Amino acid sequence: MQLQSLAKGRFEALWQQDGARLEQLILSCISSRRLYDKHERILTQGEPVEQLYLVAAGRIAMGMMARNGRNFSLGTLSCDQHLFGEMELFTGYPCQMNIEAVEPLDVAVISIAKLQQCLQQEPALSLGFAAAIALDYQDTVEILARRMLYPISYNLAYDIYHQYLNDQPVDGFQLNYLEAERFATTDRVYRRAVKELESLGLIEKDKDGLRIRDLAGLKAFLDDKS
Repeated sequence: MQLQSLAKGRFEALWQQDGARLEQLILSCISSRRLYDKHERILTQGEPVEQLYLVAAGRIAMGMMARNGRNFSLGTLSCDQHLFGEMELFTGYPCQMNIEAVEPLDVAVISIAKLQQCLQQEPALSLGFAAAIALDYQDTVEILARRMLYPISYNLAYDIYHQYLNDQPVDGFQLNYLEAERFATTDRVYRRAVKELESLGLIEKDKDGLRIRDLAGLKAFLDDKS
């Protein structure tokens, strides 16, 4: 979750009123700092979460692997005071997904014991955490539901269109096989979906990846498939 996201939703006014003090409480729970190399995991799926991790800036990738070896990636995230491990803080479950550094990162390690004490002493902080987790949960469920309920070509078109609008919670990758994992499919099926949209004249490839060729046509394609 992002610390700034505590200022969204039903309890936005509460955080705006007392947000600076509550944010300082979170920062006071930092027990150490650690440097992570590119591709090094900050959190690992299936392992217990012993600390929380606060990434002030830099990019991370989020994903999970099934027992059959298939990977699903949520994409990459440009961090701005993002906190990881907060779900497992409340559930006590093992880590749900892998969080990996896309570039070298300076990460603050937050003591669960200290944070739990702050949450117990400050109901407003607990309420802010609950609201931020609920926002992240709904964003994630929306992504997963769309991946399951619509074909790959629709999901790809939707993703490109909303990247253009710059309203996506996460970003994609440059490599095809990683993009395929983000859509929970194979590289071959992903490339076939790209060709379908190209043949319709909706998108095209350039040196930076995929870009919109016909904005109105792409929007009409999405409206027709919804």
